[in-house]
Amino acid sequence: MASALSNLSEYNEGNVPSAEKMSFGIVVAEWNRHITHALLDGCVSTLIHHGASEDNIRVVQVPGSFELTAGAAALGAELRLDAIICLGCVIKGETNHDEYINHAVASGLTQLGIQTGKPHVFGLLTVLNELQALDRAGGKHGNKGVEAAVTAIRMVAIRHTLRNDVRKIGF
Repeated sequence: MASALSNLSEYNEGNVPSAEKMSFGIVVAEWNRHITHALLDGCVSTLIHHGASEDNIRVVQVPGSFELTAGAAALGAELRLDAIICLGCVIKGETNHDEYINHAVASGLTQLGIQTGKPHVFGLLTVLNELQALDRAGGKHGNKGVEAAVTAIRMVAIRHTLRNDVRKIGF
């Protein structure tokens, strides 16, 4: 469903496991700060709402969205985290810079997730204009930071479930 027809912050809380014993890293871009920090607020409050301790949430800021991947790699190398959430906003301009940045971040986070075996959540707004960004950072379409937090919690829970199931199989 297109986000123009829905609120990104609406989800079934019953499908979200407790984040009480989970640890999260959040990498947030400083570029478009008024948007990215609204995403950050939604993300952190959702993690805490679902049981994550503030002590188990580490936030680092990077200059722009292109640096999200490098920030995630550095954060993951220094701390034992269950998932890393990357938040940023790239607004289409007069050039194709947005396509290069968006593709690089998506590919980089996918590679990090595969290499580390840990979720690296894509919380990057890829919008045509500032109004679309504001609509997705706490406006009429909710907050993509909330969606990213829920995704991270659910992916960590899946990983934990699979790890426990593997240990039960065999002799």
